[in-house]
Amino acid sequence: MIHTQYRNIPQTMGTQHPDNAHAPYWETDGDGFVSTQEEVRECASSFQDLGCEEYMWDWEGKHVDEGVIEKLLTEYHDFFSTHQIGKDRFLTFRIPNIWEEKGRSLARAFMNILTSEEFARDLKLHTPPLFEMILPMADKAEKLISMQKTFTELARFKHRLFQDSDRQFNYVEMIPLIEGVHSMVSVRQLLDDYLKLHKKYYKTQPRIMRIFLARSDPALISGLVPAVLGNKIALSELVQWSAKRKVDVYPWLGAGSLPFRGHVRPDRVDYFLKTYPGIRSVTIQSSFRYDFPLATVKKGIRELNTKLSRTQPVVLNAAESRLLTRAIHALEKPYQRTVFSLAGEINDIARHVPSRRERRLHIGLLGYGRKMGSTKLPRAITFTAALYSLGLPPELIGTGRGLAALSASELAALEKHYPTLPIDLLHAGQYLNTENLTFLAKTKRGFREIQEDVELLEAYLGTTLGPRSAESFIHRNWTSTLFFLRKSQKQITTAIRESAKIRQSLG
Repeated sequence: MIHTQYRNIPQTMGTQHPDNAHAPYWETDGDGFVSTQEEVRECASSFQDLGCEEYMWDWEGKHVDEGVIEKLLTEYHDFFSTHQIGKDRFLTFRIPNIWEEKGRSLARAFMNILTSEEFARDLKLHTPPLFEMILPMADKAEKLISMQKTFTELARFKHRLFQDSDRQFNYVEMIPLIEGVHSMVSVRQLLDDYLKLHKKYYKTQPRIMRIFLARSDPALISGLVPAVLGNKIALSELVQWSAKRKVDVYPWLGAGSLPFRGHVRPDRVDYFLKTYPGIRSVTIQSSFRYDFPLATVKKGIRELNTKLSRTQPVVLNAAESRLLTRAIHALEKPYQRTVFSLAGEINDIARHVPSRRERRLHIGLLGYGRKMGSTKLPRAITFTAALYSLGLPPELIGTGRGLAALSASELAALEKHYPTLPIDLLHAGQYLNTENLTFLAKTKRGFREIQEDVELLEAYLGTTLGPRSAESFIHRNWTSTLFFLRKSQKQITTAIRESAKIRQSLG
């Protein structure tokens, strides 16, 4: 926990991202599917058993247990009476973006926050237990202030209506979730606009802001390297903005286990810290919690809780920012061209990826169903699972051609600020199935482009990509099985599930 004069800042946040290959350690039926009814228990276990300091309660695009605070504070009263929510542990709502999704869940989330304050007060626990909201697709400051003002107005109305005007709780802190690479590059403008609107309405500016940088959706849209570089530029921009505007900023990264989605694993904490210095909070998604030995998971979370706050952010100079921005453009072009040309193949396999949560239609940067223009893609976890299951790690797509297109100065800047790129590529590359790729290259140009990426990356890394261990050879066999089962129009979900267990993440 990071202690400040205003409040504690949690460093590890358990989430409901459905990227686990194995069943949760606490699950009795062992099917790996986490129902809405099981999620309160899962949340409590993340706090009690694993040591997470925060948990995301996701109201965006999924079914949700609205009695979460009442259940936590009654069924687990002993724990939360000594680890009080809102002070020692944190439950943070991710609300729907009403510009993309109907606002029914939003109204319920707001009332949940207000009534939870009353419930905690009656139990003589810390109040308010809930006081932050994550807004996805936070691309405009007007959206952030609109959510904040709506909550304030609803709180004031509720206090008048129920004659509890002695209660002053009518303010929530907004956490913008920045989901696009190019939004990250221009994050300072978003925050400047927000600060002006906040001062206008609330007559003051926030003392603290937590900024949530997405990692999965940027990779899905732009590719591995652009996503990482976008995060790097945003971290630098946030440091400079904080110093200029006198607002304490605590950056937060939404990362998964595989390199394509952030490469935060319980057995590679030091590697993650080297990749993203300056991050102050990180998501602990389902794969992190359930696809590794429990002792390893606990140790990894303890390390993150101890070491995250010690890393020093890297501030880029203007020349470095320009070079990295040019590299982003150069690398995302071949990635997007190939992925969009293969969208039909990817979506076809994605339909068979096993479900892990009860979801409504999910939204995000690409909108409903991840639609961009006329091209529809699965959500990031399913997208990643589909390509890995075919033996084509998405980390490789566009990266070879993109690196080859960089100038010497652009490549040098990239290598300086993404020093762990070879590790990411080699980790992903062990799951490449070259036989599947050879077969597929005979059918579509997009697969031939991936072949070119592989050749260029092997030259760049100075080694051949493909299986390197007994486990990765078994993974290769499962991806070959999937290829031939699919060719024979047979069921492929088992092959998807078994290869996911080997790589320790569904997607």
